[in-house]
Amino acid sequence: MEIKVLGPGCKKCTETEKAVQKAVEELGVNAEIEKVTEADKIASYNVLMTPGVVINGKVKVSGKVPKHKDIVRCIQEEI
Repeated sequence: MEIKVLGPGCKKCTETEKAVQKAVEELGVNAEIEKVTEADKIASYNVLMTPGVVINGKVKVSGKVPKHKDIVRCIQEEI
């Protein structure tokens, strides 16, 4: 599974990255988590507001820090 956390490195983006890592560990999923900070790469996902979460190429969250249960649900949808 490939998960990308989109954002320039702001506080909300860092919170999102930590939340994604926690959910992955909790679920025991084999996932590669990548932080994407370049504006052109973020824009390539049509994400206008960060943070964003992309799982297996699908934008699951944008413009807010997702709740833990929402991250877990998004990961489970892609398993």
